[in-house]
This record gives sequence, structure tokens and C-alpha cells, in this order.
Amino acid sequence: MIVYEYPFNERIRTLLRLEDLYEKFKFFVNQEHPLQHHVALATIFDMLEVAGRADLKSDLLQELERQKQSLLSYRSNPAVAAEALDAVLAELDTVSNNLAKAQGKTGQNVRDNEWLMSIRGRTVMPGGACEFDLPSYYAWQQRPADQRHADISAWFAPLAPLFDALSLVLRLLRDSGGPVKMIAAAGSYQQMLQGKVYQMLRLSIDENLGAIPEISANKYMLWVRFTSQGGDLKPKPLEDDVPFELTLCNF
Repeated sequence: MIVYEYPFNERIRTLLRLEDLYEKFKFFVNQEHPLQHHVALATIFDMLEVAGRADLKSDLLQELERQKQSLLSYRSNPAVAAEALDAVLAELDTVSNNLAKAQGKTGQNVRDNEWLMSIRGRTVMPGGACEFDLPSYYAWQQRPADQRHADISAWFAPLAPLFDALSLVLRLLRDSGGPVKMIAAAGSYQQMLQGKVYQMLRLSIDENLGAIPEISANKYMLWVRFTSQGGDLKPKPLEDDVPFELTLCNF
């Protein structure tokens, strides 16, 4: 199954973009080639661009506290597994405390590093990080892989509490809804949302169907139109009935 996600607001869109960058960073930083470590470092710069909103940290802290209070209300419910609930509450406390302790603006340690900022300034230019443009960076790339890994990990470390928090918030959001089997007649599906506010939509589809969803939604209407790709990869309308699973997520 392929899972497609669609954010209903800018806040969730920002978290999903940061999560995507985080997954890319984790992959490339754990490789060994200098070019792979270059991508990892460039991804940190991209993170700073997306996380530049000053209120992102406070938004996450408020959301973690709201989730904690919501889960505490389940303590008296006999149908809820106490151990599982306590584990989530403990994780919420740990992540929230670590984020609250993080000092300064997100990524300020990177911004304060003149050498890193010189690299960032060149990487925005196509081919701008060549050895003749940044000889000191090229020299750093020749260091042993474990040394480069340690440096990049240290530069990322102050960002870690933010990414732990957004990962937990998105996990709780994804777990908040249950999948429902649907059929898109002649490749099209519509659903009235009747003003109910959702944070995110998740759509799961069998990869063997070759169907690609184009999703649009607001608080009143959800619309999904399925397409397929030919040899030129250009999307083409799909006229067949398409079975899929739909999950509407809201805290």
C-alpha cells in the first residue's frame, strides 16, 4: 500500500515538510561518502528555512500540553490500557521538557557559525560549493567519515528536541483516525465534511493499481481525483473504479 497525506492547514503542512527533511537528513548523515554528507548538511540549511517561524516552538509546546491534558482524561476509563497510556504520557513529558529547555531561536547555533553560513551562502547557488569556491569546505570533506559524521551530528544536536516534538505530534495525529474503505467511482470521489475541522487526511491505495490521487479539501468538501501515468509520466485521468482507504485525522 502507498500512503498519501494531505494537510488541511499551514501548520500541519510545515510539520510534514520538516518531517520529510528529517527523514532525508537521517539517511544521508549515516552514509560515508563526502557527497552524501554534503546533502545532510544542506538539509540542515533547508530545515532552518522551513523552521524559521518564531512561534513553531511555542506551537509545539502548546500542542504537547493539550495532548497531555486530553490523555489524562482517559485515566479513569477502564477500557484504556493504563500501561500504554502512562508510556505515552511519560514520552510527552520528556519531549516537552527537552523542547522547553532548548535555548534561543531554532538553529541559532548554525546561524552563529560563520564558516557554516559561508557554506550556506554558496550552496544556494547551482554548483556554488565547488572546491575552488570553498577550499576549506573541500578540505573538511576529505576528513574521515566518522569525523564528518560527528561534526554534522553536533551541528544538528540543538535541533533534535524540535524534531522529537514534531515527530510525536504527527504520530499522535496519525493515530487519531481509523481507516475507512471507499470506492472512487470512475476515478472520482467526493465527501461533504459539513464544517467539521480536520488536521490531515491519509489515503492508502494498492500500488499495483497504478492510481495516483490528486486531493483538494476545505472544511466543507473533500475531493479526490485519481490519475495514472503513461510512458511520458504525464498524469492522465483514470476512469476506472478505484478502491482505497481514507483516514481523516484530528486531535
